[in-house]
Amino acid sequence: VSGFLMGLSVIGSIFNITGIAINRYCYICQNFSYDTLYSYRNTLLLVALIWLLTVLAIVPNFFVGSLQYDPRVYSCTFAQTVSATYTITVVVVHFFVPIAIVTFCYLRIWIMVIQVRQKVKSEVRPRNKPSDLRNFITMFVVFVLFAICWAPLNFIGLAVAVYPEEVAPHIPEWLFVVSYFMAYFNSCLNAIIYGLLNQNFRREYKRIVMSVWKPQLFFQETSRGGTEGIKTKPSPGLKNNTAK
Repeated sequence: VSGFLMGLSVIGSIFNITGIAINRYCYICQNFSYDTLYSYRNTLLLVALIWLLTVLAIVPNFFVGSLQYDPRVYSCTFAQTVSATYTITVVVVHFFVPIAIVTFCYLRIWIMVIQVRQKVKSEVRPRNKPSDLRNFITMFVVFVLFAICWAPLNFIGLAVAVYPEEVAPHIPEWLFVVSYFMAYFNSCLNAIIYGLLNQNFRREYKRIVMSVWKPQLFFQETSRGGTEGIKTKPSPGLKNNTAK
């Protein structure tokens, strides 16, 4: 169960990063058709599709038997040496294909941004706002860190799968352990990146820290918000009078 949930979160992360990159590409580079492509119904279907693909990608582990306890990292994880074919498939589907898609999307966005900056005197103003660009930069940094953190473990898995007898015995234990914890440390970096690059996250982080040190401020703010909501809500009588 531990190995399954870990794999589910890992593959779900990269598939969601890929989905966000495609969304940003459509919003910035194909903005005329964005509202049609990402309607409320289509967005729900795309989110469901992402998690369906995630489950389909992790289920074969049960048939291959690749979720095993690894004494090097003291946890149940994906065993790269159980099936060479499945390991190669996982590395390609989980790492190389998403990396290629996200790289294409962000390169197209960068080209679009450069072209817009060069057309300052154009009469047609772009739809994109500064906040859209900041959000794009945030997700781009998240993607770059993901690629850096996960690349060593995936390259080790690919090398072991292609040349199991030649490579597997010569990989130092410390190198696998470092690459393993480096990969999962990526999840900790996301919160830091959001906090550094997003003003809303910074404000909420500050609010959480202040509530930890001074809980009474949190309860006062919560009660104040509830009181203001009650004050601003019109009574049924006022609504009836206005209607008349």
